[in-house]
Amino acid sequence: MSRLAKKPIIIPEKVEVTLAGSLFTVKGPLGTLSRKIAPAIAVVIKDGTIQVSPKNELLATKQHLGTTVAHIKNMLSGSCVAFTKKLIVEGIGFKAEVKGAEIVFLLGFSHQIKLAIPSDLKVVSEKGIVSVSGSDIEAVGALAAKIRSLKKPEPYKGKGIRYEGEVIRRKQGKKTT
Repeated sequence: MSRLAKKPIIIPEKVEVTLAGSLFTVKGPLGTLSRKIAPAIAVVIKDGTIQVSPKNELLATKQHLGTTVAHIKNMLSGSCVAFTKKLIVEGIGFKAEVKGAEIVFLLGFSHQIKLAIPSDLKVVSEKGIVSVSGSDIEAVGALAAKIRSLKKPEPYKGKGIRYEGEVIRRKQGKKTT
């Protein structure tokens, strides 16, 4: 059994948790998140805590158990405090700006790159730093990865889009003899 599943999960203040069939829903100050729970996983809500346990001892059930607990914890914390990823746009002439419901990038190509912002996420761009925040950790990570994939950082000058705190291994340039 997963170590995460041995301890009960405490429900924070101002958060409502419901389980309807296999649909687990968390409603908090920042929004509502829903996820389907695997049929082999039992979820019990009582006295301000959530207890997750397996219904059988199959290997697949044991594999889903820890993942389900991690998803529930992320949903609970995301409904109270928004998850944030910061990306740094680095390079001469490289820019990112938010225009309405889309973000427009100038990344050294002959054209602008426009990327639609999902309605449940908030994107802020200021001085070469793009901040993606929202209550769903998977949606925040997916949009940040999509933005980074537009122009990955190159190893010679470090130009491109990288995560804040990401270290780019630099290569030595050409040597003159």
